[in-house]
Amino acid sequence: MTSVWNNFKELLINVYQNIGMAWWVEVKTQSPRCTYYFGPFLTSAEASASRKGYIDDLEQEGAIGVSVTVKRCKPGVLTVADDLGELTDRKVQPIFSGQM
Repeated sequence: MTSVWNNFKELLINVYQNIGMAWWVEVKTQSPRCTYYFGPFLTSAEASASRKGYIDDLEQEGAIGVSVTVKRCKPGVLTVADDLGELTDRKVQPIFSGQM
């Protein structure tokens, strides 16, 4: 019986996700400046119940200034890093002089 419920629940979550009605845990950190999405969940209660584990994991990894929101959304990406630092390699020189 549990297996049937889990399969049905998974189907419902997929339907909700496809129409943008699934619940997600959005975690923002100040350092590193990132937004993480965890989910999808069928209900806000399930999403809320999982919040502590995500916060604990990020804090153990050294994240500072953690804020959490449980909301219905359909994130395009699961991790948005706002401060990846400099993305250019200073050792690489352009071939053509006008490429800076």
